Amino acid sequence: MRVYTRIKKNTEFKKLFTRGKKFFSPALIILYLPAQRLSMGLCVGKKHGKSVQRNRIKRLLREAFRKTAAAYEGKGVAAILIPKQAQEYSYARFEQALRCFFEKLGKGGA
Repeated sequence: MRVYTRIKKNTEFKKLFTRGKKFFSPALIILYLPAQRLSMGLCVGKKHGKSVQRNRIKRLLREAFRKTAAAYEGKGVAAILIPKQAQEYSYARFEQALRCFFEKLGKGGA
């Protein structure tokens, strides 16, 4: 069973891009808003490489989000994950950034 739902509709993406709060880390920019349940969308542009590289980044982000969100038991949040451009993308960097994000949400600072 999935811990989160996927954001797929263009209207949901536009809502988060216009009204969402921002969280910055060395690896990610996260746009988020409080929501009924936990949901996640991805935004990986062509500046990150060709389709094979972009799909690898998306797989890493989905897995890191799934693992860290499973440990997070709080209010629902809708988030869009945008990776920052880097030489090398790793699961560990994404997981650390998401862990910091969820800790900040848990403290009520976000």
